[in-house]
Amino acid sequence: MIKAADLPDTIPVFPLPGALLLPRAKLPLHIFEPRYLQMLEDALKTRERVIGMIQPNGARNGAEPGLHAIGCAGRVTQFSETEDGRYFITLCGVSRFRVKAEVEGFTPYCRCQVSWAGFGPDLGQTEQDEAFDRAALMDLLDRYLAARGLSTDWGALDEAGDELLINSLSMLLDFDPEDKQALLEAPSLSTRRETLVTLMEFALRGGTLEEKLQ
Repeated sequence: MIKAADLPDTIPVFPLPGALLLPRAKLPLHIFEPRYLQMLEDALKTRERVIGMIQPNGARNGAEPGLHAIGCAGRVTQFSETEDGRYFITLCGVSRFRVKAEVEGFTPYCRCQVSWAGFGPDLGQTEQDEAFDRAALMDLLDRYLAARGLSTDWGALDEAGDELLINSLSMLLDFDPEDKQALLEAPSLSTRRETLVTLMEFALRGGTLEEKLQ
């Protein structure tokens, strides 16, 4: 089992709006920008093969956009290269982290000093949600997808464990980046499930962001 002490203090980070990674879940990525190709090549040379996924924090009052304080690191578990030098990779979520500082340096991509403190459950066993009503969530999901004219592989969802189901839906559904950040920062699986349900219900009712925050 990985421990926080086994993880590096400085990691490369990939700021990608709307792309959410959660512990023990898998995120496929298509890497094609030169700076992120360099990031991947550098990560593959390390023992940990860790890349941090993080949401950009929108620019305000004309300032440059920054990064949210919390992201999630994943380990590169699969990768394949195309003939023209692009990569398709899979990140397996390891743990969330808190950004301490951005690192100045010569890499074309962003690196951050990070802390793994406070995210102990991410490195433990699969989380449980004792109050989870699976049938109610699946019914809500059915209505949510129908309202958007979408479909899904219900067989795969039925086979998924509770944590995998909740985290996969949090990652895959088409929520705004700030909503994705709220799902990431949820302190427990039950809180994430409650947030997920709230987001779907508001979307079905045509609720606004201001209503969600009330």
